[in-house]
Amino acid sequence: MRSIWNGSISFGLVTIPVKTYSATDRSSSVSFVRIHEKDGAPVQYRKICELDGEEVPNEEVGKGYQPPGDEVVVPITDDELSRLPMPTAKTLSILSFVDPGEIDPLQMDKAYYLGPNGAAAVKPYTVLREALEHHRKVAVGKVAMRGRESLAMLRAHDGAIVMHQLLWPDQIRPVSGVVPEAVEIRENEMALAETLMDTLGELDPADLHDDYREAVEELVAAKLEGEQPVAPVAPSGARVIDLTAALEKSLRAARSGRPAEDVEPASVTPLRGRRTAKKTTAKKTTATKTTATKATAGKSTAKKATAGKSSAKKGTAKKAGAGKATAKKSG
Repeated sequence: MRSIWNGSISFGLVTIPVKTYSATDRSSSVSFVRIHEKDGAPVQYRKICELDGEEVPNEEVGKGYQPPGDEVVVPITDDELSRLPMPTAKTLSILSFVDPGEIDPLQMDKAYYLGPNGAAAVKPYTVLREALEHHRKVAVGKVAMRGRESLAMLRAHDGAIVMHQLLWPDQIRPVSGVVPEAVEIRENEMALAETLMDTLGELDPADLHDDYREAVEELVAAKLEGEQPVAPVAPSGARVIDLTAALEKSLRAARSGRPAEDVEPASVTPLRGRRTAKKTTAKKTTATKTTATKATAGKSTAKKATAGKSSAKKGTAKKAGAGKATAKKSG
């Protein structure tokens, strides 16, 4: 790898000369060139002076600074920038050592590998790397690279020291207007979500690949061979589903090791349907209770009628008995 910046790490009274290498490679990602649709020729970018409308050659392009809210552009030369009183221009000054959790991932920008520059730098470089690893800390400092100063974080990784450029705190936008209003979450929904998180397990970097790049490469290969590109499958429309059912389906897929689409779909019951079912059940229950009440009332009426008949019979019998007794006395 080619070094892109040479400087040193200032660690107390210790100075460690280092070389900086890019830790990432974005050349493998998909990139397109602008073309003229009529003839397919690439479209060039021309640097045009806004004052006279003439094209400006690269050797005449310089730097300028425009203060915020001002229309005036102040020319600044590279010589003026090199003479700025900036101690971090060639030195990464470590300010403190903190726990990795104290660094907000939102602040992380570009990543670089740092390697020792010269034989004399190997020992202090190794001591710093081992101290970061065993103490489980990261170093935070400031460094100036490519004409601008930024925060930096150093951490041990795979036998090397990695430097992450960090954004300044005022470069992080507030989250206002993004957070939704308070939503009620049921206990079973949270339990299913946590179980799904535990079931998915660890991530194997070997399984990660750029599906979009592969699809673009297949499209280009088909067009070069004069074939008709395969029409992409249109994604299904968005649906409002039961969150619990979706979590249960995802959990079954994770446990079986199959994609969620291959698992038998869970029975999704819309919330309205649930409410309707409850109401219908309630109506049936009420109707049953009403029928039972009517039946009970009918039985009570029948009992009263039977009791009335029994009373009438008893009364008639008593009157008949009394009549017989009177007839005997008269005789």
